[in-house]
Order: sequence, then structure tokens, then C-alpha cells
Amino acid sequence: MDVLGSFLPLSSSSVLGSALVLLVAYAAWSSASRSSEPRREEPPGPRPLPLLGNLLQLDLHKPHRTLLEMSKKYGPVFTFRMGPNTVVVLAGYKTVKEALVEYAEEFGEREPIQTAKEVKLSHGVLWNNGDSWKEMRRFTLSNLRDFGMGKKACEDKILEECQHLLDVFKNFRGDFISSTYVPVSKLMMSVPVSGEAFNTQQPLNYAVSNIICSLVFGSRFRYDDPAFTARVERTSRSIQLLGGPSMQLYNMFPWLGHWFYSGSRELRSLAMANRKQATELIQGLKETLDPQSSRGLVDAFLIRQQQQEDSGDVGHFHSTNLLMTVSNLFSAGTETTSTTLRWALLLMAKYPHVQEKVQDELRQVIGGRQVQVEDRKNLPFTNAVIHETQRLGDIIPMSLPHRTSRDVTFRGYFIKKGTIVYPLLTSVLHDESEWEKPTSFHPQHFLDKDGKFVKPDAFMPFSAGRRVCLGESLARMELFLFFVTLLQHFCFRPPPGVSEDQLDLTPQVGGTLSPAPHKLRAVAIISTTELN
Repeated sequence: MDVLGSFLPLSSSSVLGSALVLLVAYAAWSSASRSSEPRREEPPGPRPLPLLGNLLQLDLHKPHRTLLEMSKKYGPVFTFRMGPNTVVVLAGYKTVKEALVEYAEEFGEREPIQTAKEVKLSHGVLWNNGDSWKEMRRFTLSNLRDFGMGKKACEDKILEECQHLLDVFKNFRGDFISSTYVPVSKLMMSVPVSGEAFNTQQPLNYAVSNIICSLVFGSRFRYDDPAFTARVERTSRSIQLLGGPSMQLYNMFPWLGHWFYSGSRELRSLAMANRKQATELIQGLKETLDPQSSRGLVDAFLIRQQQQEDSGDVGHFHSTNLLMTVSNLFSAGTETTSTTLRWALLLMAKYPHVQEKVQDELRQVIGGRQVQVEDRKNLPFTNAVIHETQRLGDIIPMSLPHRTSRDVTFRGYFIKKGTIVYPLLTSVLHDESEWEKPTSFHPQHFLDKDGKFVKPDAFMPFSAGRRVCLGESLARMELFLFFVTLLQHFCFRPPPGVSEDQLDLTPQVGGTLSPAPHKLRAVAIISTTELN
């Protein structure tokens, strides 16, 4: 036993010593490799540890905050090691805009994360690159416009969906009487307010998802359709998983996934279920396809695919690209817009004086009629509130990862081809040199001294350059029409026993920055004319 006891410490020391020797050797080899290359100044950054990189300095619950703080120390272009991956971070409005717009080609590729690779998302329009991405983006954008995106036809679809959403909210409503002469806030002080508090996430997700479904499949789905609701819930769960701390670790160290994280398996399972359902929907459309009359983007793709097959060259119009494009549109087109609307309603409940001012403007300009997109130019304060919600909500703070397409010298720093790049959108939307109150809810950011709406150049929630969100015009139309319709009919209040000050604006970090789970009351506004 004594011999064994004395051997074990020696063995442990030997292992530790060997590990240290390997680390020193690695550092020496790395240094020698760099010294053998021509001297080119690379972006500064914190000193990384072997293998771990700067992982120990990264707050996995708020990675965008870590990088934002790092930018204050190392400047607007710096290097950060996420595990074994070298990442260049771009911070601040001027830097991000210059990279994405003036160096659009160099910074225009997408870097698929590990989980995206595993579920074969390297097709479609979100994670794809090269000629395939160009063709799919061009086709998708063209056909979404053909089917109404940004036009009156799409406006009508959204307004129709607004009515279905109103019906859901009315199930939870409480009532109070409003008139054109009494401010809502004063009236509510004297009138008992009832209404059941509820979570707005699900109905908003369903409503926004249906707009995408109308454009892609040619039809909407009922909110009680189990297949539709299951797909929406799976998509929401997937996006929640993507940004979690464990998934971030898995994307950095996929070879450790079998030991410490089952979320990747859940994500694959969710993706496969959604893919199976989308395949069935596409097959149903294929069986009823009329080449002379397209119902939506899927029909247009199938017609184009058939034309390509007839010519003997399918090219990029194959089934995988169709499936992935549909999946991309459904997930990206649902979560970002519905999350922004959830922020908007929460902010209205948090700041009732802003909500009252919005509703006063709506009564003066629109009255009781249905809102139209053309009303936006006459609703400067309402428009400012929507834009400020997008800015402060900061839905995708790190953007999706980019990748350099070639070696590039940017702002005096050399960045190699294939380097992962994070355009830090949160640093743009909270740039202290661009916004008067970058961390506060301040609709005046979007109003001039005369109260007219203005949009500062640093408003960049949809990113910029080659990878700018292709559904921007659709999202802007949805946000305006859904928000105004809801504010015309309801006043949003905290749950019983909760004050405005107690409403928490701390975001929940996932694939997007979303409000933490909460409930609100939707108190219906009944005009005096409705009672007569």
C-alpha cells in the first residue's frame, strides 16, 4: 500500500508536468508559426488560453454584453477567441456600417454554427453561401414581392389576421368606457378594470406565423389547428435553445456534446419534426399544383423546378433548397416580429403615459376605422414608439455570424479569409455617440424638434449590406398594422397586484432577446357611441 500510495501522487505530478510541457510547446510552436509569416497587424484582443480561448471571460448568459464591454477596452475592431475559434468583433455604428456596406463582398459570407450544420441548414437563404445562396435569395425576394410583400395584397392579409388576433385577445378582456374628450389614464382611475391576465406570446406567434404561411403556402391556418400550433411551438423552442449557455458551449466544443449536453439532440429532433411536416405540406401542394396559377412561394418554386427539369438542369432548384428556404422563412419570419410585438405591449404596460399618447394620436388621426399602411406618415409618435421598441428590444444583438470571403485589411488590421465575424448590432443600437439615451425607452430618438418622424442612420435592427433581412418591408408592415390595431382596441395593463414599476424588462437570452415570461391584461376600449 505504501508503494502504491507513493506512486499515485508521482503519477499525477507526471501527468500535470506533461500537460504543462505540451502547453509550453504549443505556445512556442504557435509563436514560431506566426513569426515565420509576414508581419501584419491583426486586431487586438484579450490574451487567450490554449483550447479554451477567452471562454472564461465570456458571460454565456449575456455574451453580447461581454463583447460590448470588451469593445470599450480594445476598440471597435478586436479579436476574441470563442474556444478554438478565432472571432473578429465589429462594434459601433460607423464600424459595422463600413464593414457591411462598404466592404460588403469581403464580410458578406455566412458562417454556419455547428447546430446549423447538423440539421443541414447550409441550404436555403439563411446559412447558405455562394451561387446557391444568391439564386435562392433572388428567387425568394422576387416571389415574396410577387405575392404581396410590401404591397396592398399583403396589407389585406395582415389586416385579416388582425381580426383573428383581436378575437383571441377579447377572450381575456376587461372593459372600460372611453370618449374623445376624457384621457384614457384619467378614465381608468375612476372605472373598475377587470380582465384576465394572459401570456401574449402564443397568439402573437400564431398571428405572425400565419402571414408567412399565407405568402409561402398560399393559405393561413386556424389557431386551433394542432399541426400548425405544434410547428409554431417547436420553432419557438428551437430558437430558445439556440442561444442558451449550454448550446453555445456545444457549438464551440461539439466533440464534448455527447458528455455534457442533450440539447443538441432535442434541437435535431425538433428540426426533423418540422422538416417532416413541411415536406408533407409541400407534397400536398405539389399534388394540387396548377402551373397557371401560383398560390404562394412553394408553388412558384415547384413550377420553376419543373421547368428546370424539363431543360435537363435542375441547378439550385432542388428539394433541399426548397425545404430549407421554407424553414428559414417560417422561423426567422415568425420569431423576430412576434418578439418585437411582445416587447411593444410590455413597454406600453410599463409606460402608460406613452401608451396614452399613442392612443390619443390614433383617435385623432384614425378614429374608429381600420388602420391602413398609408396612415403611418400621419402617426409620427406611434411610428417613433415602434422604432424605439425595435432599438431598445435589440432582438438579435450579435447578428448571425458572418465570415470573410477573402483576406482583407480593414481599418488598418489584417483579417484572414474564412475568419468568423460578429457585427455587434447591440453596439449600433446602443451607440452612445448616436443615441441621446441609449439604454432608456425614449421615443423622442425618432422625432425632430417639430415632432415629425425621423429615422437616424444608426437604426439598424435588420442588419445591412448583402445579408440585410430580406423580409424587412414585411416586418415593418406587420409591426405597424398589428401594433396599431391592438392599441386601437385595448389598453394593456399589468396583472392584478402588479404595478408598472414591477414589470421586468430584463431580457431572456436565447436565439433572440425576448421578454422574460410575463402576463398582461388587455382591457377593451369601448367608445360611448358603441353603447348607444
